[in-house]
Amino acid sequence: MTIKDIAKLSGVGVATVSRVLNDHPDVSEDTRRKVMAVVEAHSFQPNNNAKHLKQQNGAFIAIIVKGTMNMLFADLVERCQQLLQDEGRDAAVYYLDEDANEVAYALQLCRERKPLGILFLGGDLEFFQAEFQHITIPCVLLTNSARELSYPNLSSITTDDEEAAYQVVRFLAGQGHRSIGLLGGNWSCTQISYRRVRGCQRAFDELGLPFDAQRCEPCRYSFTDAYDTTKRLLRRCPDLTALFCLSDVMAMGAIRAIWDLGRRVPDDVSVVGYDGILLSQFSVPRLATVRQDTQKLAERGVDLLLRSLQRPRPPAHEVAPFQLIPGDSTVSPKSTTAS
Repeated sequence: MTIKDIAKLSGVGVATVSRVLNDHPDVSEDTRRKVMAVVEAHSFQPNNNAKHLKQQNGAFIAIIVKGTMNMLFADLVERCQQLLQDEGRDAAVYYLDEDANEVAYALQLCRERKPLGILFLGGDLEFFQAEFQHITIPCVLLTNSARELSYPNLSSITTDDEEAAYQVVRFLAGQGHRSIGLLGGNWSCTQISYRRVRGCQRAFDELGLPFDAQRCEPCRYSFTDAYDTTKRLLRRCPDLTALFCLSDVMAMGAIRAIWDLGRRVPDDVSVVGYDGILLSQFSVPRLATVRQDTQKLAERGVDLLLRSLQRPRPPAHEVAPFQLIPGDSTVSPKSTTAS
């Protein structure tokens, strides 16, 4: 019996069976149970030796994903896999916790399975500064910029996070908001979130608004952490009229928390997210957000990596476009409307 047989009997795709057998998190519990029921009924044993032999021959691209709850990365993974498949390339996806050292993991991967190249989805530049010089294969970092690192085999494609966050604060201020909170991310200068925080600070400075630490809370990229952190933030700062969340996942966790505190979105608190994931356009209310161009990020990332595999070339560092989507989750604050 092969995984193709398992896929046919369980009514799912071969790729889904593979993700279940490799314990990837991006599979629903219902699907996982369905696949495992067939596996157990037929006493199926995956041929790990064959899988490892295939990967050790250097015939695959590794995709290392930083964070298991980031829905933007789920979209990017799917697009990258499809683009690589269209080019006849095999890809293996590895999910890490958002606090894990992705470069150390990549080094281990290079020693044990010898990928042709690596796509990093998200990354902490501190880890790259410390250890990336030991990686010699072509690599591309998506959603963070490696320009300042100057590694000859590391390209990067990112969104102008600072400018996007700057525009969000200007947008909220244009609606009349003066008490604006900030939620999410790790604010270390090597993290993606840092550039978004810096954009917010620039807008606050230009508008003459205080960048008050009491109104800002870092948190992980998850519904649960955003929910708990939003409750803590609003209890400390009940005067907040707007909340900028550094991801859509955080924004939806925040919206639930606001409602559970007896307040309404957007009437009492306006909310803006970041990423533009599909789910944000089906939330109630429809989420205002910064939409990152995942198609462009994936296309350029895959193209740069495959070109580097064909022949050595200088690294490229590019910026993908973004769009501020107004949505339905923001309005002018009550005090401004009343005046």
